[in-house]
Amino acid sequence: MGFGKRNRAAVVVLGDIGRSPRMQYHALSLARQANLEVDIVAYGGSDPHSALLEHQSIHIHTMRQWASRDGILPKVFRPLMLLLKPLIQFIMLLWFLCVKIKAPDVFLVQNPPSVPTLVAVKWASWIRRSSFIIDWHNFGYTLLALSLGLNYILGRWQMELYVSQRQCNMNWIKFGESKPLCYMISLLSFFALLFLKKNTRIKKDMFKPEGPTDCISYGISIKDMQDPNTTLFTNKIGESYYDLKQNRPALIVSSTSWTPDEDFGILLEAAVMYDRRVAALLNENDSNGEEVLWKAIDDGNTFLYPRLLFVITGKGPEKEKYEEKIKKLNLKRVAFRTMWLTPEDYPLLLGSADLGVCLHTSSSGLDLPMKVVDMFGCGLPVCAVSYSCITELVKVDTNGLLFSSSSELADELMMLFKGFPDECDGLKELKKGVLDMGLSARWANEWEANAKPLISKVISGDVTSSVDLV
Repeated sequence: MGFGKRNRAAVVVLGDIGRSPRMQYHALSLARQANLEVDIVAYGGSDPHSALLEHQSIHIHTMRQWASRDGILPKVFRPLMLLLKPLIQFIMLLWFLCVKIKAPDVFLVQNPPSVPTLVAVKWASWIRRSSFIIDWHNFGYTLLALSLGLNYILGRWQMELYVSQRQCNMNWIKFGESKPLCYMISLLSFFALLFLKKNTRIKKDMFKPEGPTDCISYGISIKDMQDPNTTLFTNKIGESYYDLKQNRPALIVSSTSWTPDEDFGILLEAAVMYDRRVAALLNENDSNGEEVLWKAIDDGNTFLYPRLLFVITGKGPEKEKYEEKIKKLNLKRVAFRTMWLTPEDYPLLLGSADLGVCLHTSSSGLDLPMKVVDMFGCGLPVCAVSYSCITELVKVDTNGLLFSSSSELADELMMLFKGFPDECDGLKELKKGVLDMGLSARWANEWEANAKPLISKVISGDVTSSVDLV
């Protein structure tokens, strides 16, 4: 039995649940560790992890997405539509939270977005006599909403889960509240250490017939594509043993929502710098550099610096723009692939990669990127953009490196991959650091110690008021 009167919880996400890993983990923990029936109210779009779909106590209720009319309506009507959108979302949320699902003991809502989510969930919690917990993934629009007078509406049953220690401290100082719980995100049990398990669907996405001809696709035939015993990186020997190819490229993974707050141009510029620096070190000129490289690949020879394959995952509005930029780069030792992976395939890719790159910077500078947590959970070291609280997650020279410019990222790529795959000691040390810090830290343990007691107190009525927003 759960510890609530109704033994139910509702997880609310005004977004694609398949792209909200943190809230998926909360839902699983509420079902598995708190023994609650869990209703998820969210938008559809991407499939959530199969663990949610298969769990008998988790019920997903999909709301209809707001359809964009930007390309249809005259400009004069667009301000009206911007006003109508949150109103319609508010009404739809109330309908789902007050009518479509059974009354829960507690609503757990992701923020941002704040408008109209927080108001709708607060009203629903009052109507259904439920508790109300906010998972502050980031402030973002929240501070704007508070400045517009939502302090009264948020009400007295509000409790918080914070992503970073700095975010926790900042809110404590700003609002003069009793110190909230800092629920540090930790490594996720979904992302077990997978190492060399290559997935055939990922392989096909890397080598499409209409895809580019570059240092990765060169020499790959249809026969190679259909051979289950070989990949770009490995040869299968026996039933379960994989032999790593000495002349394989280094595999680098980055996940992005392709939005303006992640400057993907930094990664492209760093790739160009790496490509040119390696060419200069080998004293190659434009006329024979490509020929020398491909002959070496055919002969099975390796270079002091390897080819780099960047696999960029995710969906978003600026994806096509950057794909066009990638096509024009004319790189000889660097290649890019963009793809969208299922929740099951994504950790397979991370577990097979050599390095992760994170371009995340938050609007508040106070949240921590879940993509880095995912990478660490697969034993993958990370190079990440430097900002205020990222050092709470990325420990320089222990589990990753930080950069502030494309030149710094290029320097790090040159340093980490020198002598790849056997003699890149810097990369191996970071890998060891990730494994050392990750084997004992898992989401379930942290949730049990920090989030579960909070939820129990809220449901039992031990916590009645925690915030005085001013």
